[in-house]
Amino acid sequence: MSRRALVTGLSGFTGRHMAAHLAEQGYDVWGMVSPARDEGDVPGAVGVPVDLLDADAVRSFVNDARPDVVVHLAGAAHVTGNPPSRTYMVNIVGTRNLLDALAGLNAKPRAVLLASTSNVYGNAGVEVIDEDVPIQPANDYAVSKLAMEHAARLWLDRLPVFFVRPFNYTGVGQTEDYVLPKIVAHYARREPRISLGNLNVHRDFSDVRDVVATYARLLDAAPVGETFNICSGKGQSLSEVLAMLARIAGYEIEVFVDPRFMRRNEIERLVGSNHKLRRTIGRVPLTPFAETLEWMYSHASMPFSAA
Repeated sequence: MSRRALVTGLSGFTGRHMAAHLAEQGYDVWGMVSPARDEGDVPGAVGVPVDLLDADAVRSFVNDARPDVVVHLAGAAHVTGNPPSRTYMVNIVGTRNLLDALAGLNAKPRAVLLASTSNVYGNAGVEVIDEDVPIQPANDYAVSKLAMEHAARLWLDRLPVFFVRPFNYTGVGQTEDYVLPKIVAHYARREPRISLGNLNVHRDFSDVRDVVATYARLLDAAPVGETFNICSGKGQSLSEVLAMLARIAGYEIEVFVDPRFMRRNEIERLVGSNHKLRRTIGRVPLTPFAETLEWMYSHASMPFSAA
């Protein structure tokens, strides 16, 4: 018999990759898409416009979907400029509406993955962050995700909930609102210069294909109540990323450090430990980051080379 997966945020960057991966694994994929944006169909999946803040609509969709597993990716993202009130409502109340609907099913899902964020650690002051590092969120987005984690634990007696805290990841399909696709696109267009913020921040970058593969393996493990960092365990600065892309594209881009892109409460170093993850699922998929950038650059260069 086919298994059914419910993916919220289906038409988003991660949602599309997640849907494709689950479909390859034999899942019948259903998903919620934003009724406010027309982001097109998701191949191999059934996408239904549902507002997470409409509890009745969420309950109706969940009752129709009757999922075996759930991947909750939808939420107000860090870089989109949402007002704090919406960030808190979507990330906390929207998640609560989903869990309440799932808990009302006669046949409960066997695994419910809730996506949080590594931003909950803030400026941790340690070289590598594991799940036991004290939490100190430094912005509204991080606070909202941490509050979501705490609120969701109220359902642990009724649902097999667990949490993931992804560090930075990227890939084909991520918009230029995020810094790496922005840099890749500038190189693909052969632009002479680019405006960026702090080049010395260190981030733990992963490939989105590795992230969704890891999520799928966690769904199989169903580690109820646990929290996992999703990361490569290696930090790289934006300066190092620029050097990689210069080698891939074959030219150096001029970088202008623009104060407008310098974030208040900037987290200087965000590098994670995936030891706990490895203990749970075994080997963690890790694509060399230069290969991820080559994939993105090749894809971004296609329309320009075709012209």
